[in-house]
Amino acid sequence: MQQDALIAAPELTRRTRVARVLIDSSVPHLDRLFDYEIPDSMATQAVAGIRVKVPFGHQQPAGFIVEILEDHATAMKLKPLSKIVSEQVTLFPEVLHAAGEVATRYAGTLWDVVRSAVPARAAKVEKEELATVNPELQETQNQIERYENGPRAMEVWSSGQLLRAVATWVPNMHGFWPGFLMDAARPVLQRGKRVLLIVPDARDVKILSQYLDDHFGPESYARLQADDGPTPRYRNFLRAIGGHVQIVIGTRSAALCHVPELELMILWQDADQSHREQRAPYQHSREVLLLRSTQAGISLLIASASRSVEAQRLVSTGWATELKMPRAALRELTARVTATTNDFELERDPTLARARIPSLAWREASKALETGPVLVQVARTGFVPAVACQDCRTLARCTRCQGPLHIAGKDSHVACRWCGEQFHDYRCQNCSSPRIRAASIGAERTADELGLAFPKVSVISSTGAKPVEKIPDKPALVVATPGVEPLVEGGYAAVLLLDADKMLAHDSLRNSEEVLARWFTAASMARSDGVVVLTGHPSPAGASLVRYDPAGFADRELAERREVGLPPAVRSAIISGPGAQRLIAALDVETRARVQIHGPTVIDGPPIQHRYVLFFSYADGHEVTGALRHLRSSMSAAKDPIVTITIDPYDVL
Repeated sequence: MQQDALIAAPELTRRTRVARVLIDSSVPHLDRLFDYEIPDSMATQAVAGIRVKVPFGHQQPAGFIVEILEDHATAMKLKPLSKIVSEQVTLFPEVLHAAGEVATRYAGTLWDVVRSAVPARAAKVEKEELATVNPELQETQNQIERYENGPRAMEVWSSGQLLRAVATWVPNMHGFWPGFLMDAARPVLQRGKRVLLIVPDARDVKILSQYLDDHFGPESYARLQADDGPTPRYRNFLRAIGGHVQIVIGTRSAALCHVPELELMILWQDADQSHREQRAPYQHSREVLLLRSTQAGISLLIASASRSVEAQRLVSTGWATELKMPRAALRELTARVTATTNDFELERDPTLARARIPSLAWREASKALETGPVLVQVARTGFVPAVACQDCRTLARCTRCQGPLHIAGKDSHVACRWCGEQFHDYRCQNCSSPRIRAASIGAERTADELGLAFPKVSVISSTGAKPVEKIPDKPALVVATPGVEPLVEGGYAAVLLLDADKMLAHDSLRNSEEVLARWFTAASMARSDGVVVLTGHPSPAGASLVRYDPAGFADRELAERREVGLPPAVRSAIISGPGAQRLIAALDVETRARVQIHGPTVIDGPPIQHRYVLFFSYADGHEVTGALRHLRSSMSAAKDPIVTITIDPYDVL
């Protein structure tokens, strides 16, 4: 990395003790290290990894010392460090190195990656005495051993050797999915080493925390997530980097946490888009852990109820070992999955494919309610989230702002979702018909309909706005949107997957994969003797669910994308913003030869913006992202128009 000095005045070559500092700046052309002289008053406190403040123009930005240069020769007089903010080392060399790799891969700035890896300081926490707590491990049957290649994985991890694996978790063994993750971690913990577990969001952190509280105690692990607040988060961060615990859990920002003697990293549900950082450079937890595993030789397990195409690529290239359940055991442990559009059911009822809740679903729900709760997964929240004309089927739009119209509740009028305008006598803008129909039915309307159909059964609604975390194991109808299905001890007696056609109709490269992941997540909540009913027309994703074969679907998706050259068979980048056209024009000949450039598409301003999509091979990835990063830095220094670079976006459409 390039290092620059801040010059006060030229003089003869002199030797001094120098601190090389990474300053708090996301400006691309300042993405380098700066040298500062260490004053005698700070000689003993100034070490690599601590927070400091430095003079920079007329400002005093914060930063980290990343290196100390002893007896360094310089031809210029360097400015001294302004202040040591804390003597606590929080940025470690391997984290800095990994952050640099992430910044290069995503064409971002080093500071943007480091700021997500090291949480904000809470000064009073540094004065606390932190206790060291090791989990008490009881001898239990390890469910990993039931998987193909599972015994070998346990043996390798028990010996401290390197093994990377991809696993499709199968439900209805002890401990739900947290039990599966901790079974994988057990051989490492038994050797006194440490594990890092990364989950998508706060809900998953809470589920995993509850399991750890019950089995190992609330002080046996460090939890890293922003929702806990700055002080608890920083306290847990110090516990993690200080080696006071063997288990560290968290969301995406914890993927770069320094953990002493770290031997295994576990990533849960890598297809969940909560794993992608929302700020530049938009890194994904999976790629961060892959880089750490490659750089430091740390074992890695990617586990999920489904299978992402990226994870399948790791298996197909031989980079990771597949852990899968044998078919015989799979049939024993998983619920029976049936589609309402199989040949037998269609012969009995030809209208099944068009019915939102077909007769098969009604029958299975009625039977299941005799023994336990029934989960009904729907695509959208609300009562009637979308309205259309009954005669011409044109979607209803607001006459003021052209926003979509909806009906918020049973006694509500048609209203605009954007501006709130209500329409007491709405007429279609296309054919003037006053008749309307529900273009989409939400969770609240579904719950209302089911309540009328099953008047003696309680109906529970769980949506993103009003999530329900857990319900008792007794008959109830639970209507939920994807991602907020309540947990139930013992599992659901039946799971109904509604709105399959609407969910699959979304125009996106990733849609089928994403929908299937939602279905498998819901299906994994059913009892082994329960049933899962899928509605809608036949589809490859639906067939994969019926066979309970997410890996097979991911493998076919990967093969198709290799054939047409789409991610993740290749890498991709989106270049957008007012300066996008200028950056593309500045690409050198060698870089142009490595990429396929599609575009531009024009985004209405002001100012007018352009969007390009780039495809390139994994082999050329380092050179391409390096060139994009360098060009953006040059444009920033020249004060050219802003350009946004998104590497390997979730969807290029």
